[in-house]
Amino acid sequence: MTNTTTLVRGWKLTRRDGTVFAFTDCDVDLVVEGVTYAASAALAPSEAVSSLGLAVDEQEVQGAVTSSAISEADLAAGLYDGASVEAIEIDWATGTRTATIGVYYLGEVARTEASFTAELRSDAGLLSQVRGRHVLDTCDAELGDARCGVNTTRLAGEGTITDQTGDADFRVTGLDGFDADTFTGGRLVWLTGANLGQAQDLRSQNGEGIGLWRVPTFPVATGDRFQVFPGCDKSFATCRARFGNGDNFRGFPFVVGEEAFSYATTGDPSLDGGSRNVT
Repeated sequence: MTNTTTLVRGWKLTRRDGTVFAFTDCDVDLVVEGVTYAASAALAPSEAVSSLGLAVDEQEVQGAVTSSAISEADLAAGLYDGASVEAIEIDWATGTRTATIGVYYLGEVARTEASFTAELRSDAGLLSQVRGRHVLDTCDAELGDARCGVNTTRLAGEGTITDQTGDADFRVTGLDGFDADTFTGGRLVWLTGANLGQAQDLRSQNGEGIGLWRVPTFPVATGDRFQVFPGCDKSFATCRARFGNGDNFRGFPFVVGEEAFSYATTGDPSLDGGSRNVT
């Protein structure tokens, strides 16, 4: 019979770039099957939930952000997005694997200044993700990608931080020549400062002010420079009128909606049974 008092948990994390990290909740490092499971990460696991069928199995691990293992900068840069995680049980007395708890991929990662919580999801969770194309009236491409074809570099702007007006709101210079909301819904890339190279989504832009959806990972200082790229609401009207890219629109704007299957009500000219004319 296995001595349960010698059992500890181990996790082997493999990033998509092939980098491997291994951790254990044991108080000493363990070498299992040629892989060193580091104890310094101070990981604390939650209860592992397993289900029959295609239900998503999940658990969570909590740990400290350390420069030698998982850093705040690497998490913010997305280096761990989609990483695979193998959870095992280890007999620390013999240094052997006693059981495989599950194979997961890294889900949502919540961060604070000194710690992180990582959600581990089973492969069944991949079945709930959108795959392929859906017939929608909005575009399913990202502005500027290969399917879209718009050259966003020529539409980009550059600015400089002059003041911070909120946790994720700033007063800037350099964008005065652009109309309000030109970059709303777009992307900001830090060119200098502590957040150099990181990209963030823009919540709003209006003359001398910008707002981000998320607080920058590191403090922003006066004089930090950034580049901003325009946003798109993915409608056919915007694609055609604003970007002149209607011929390359990746949605289905003229698909009949659900309302066409309802009886027309008196006074509703759009549901008269006639053809739909689009100018």
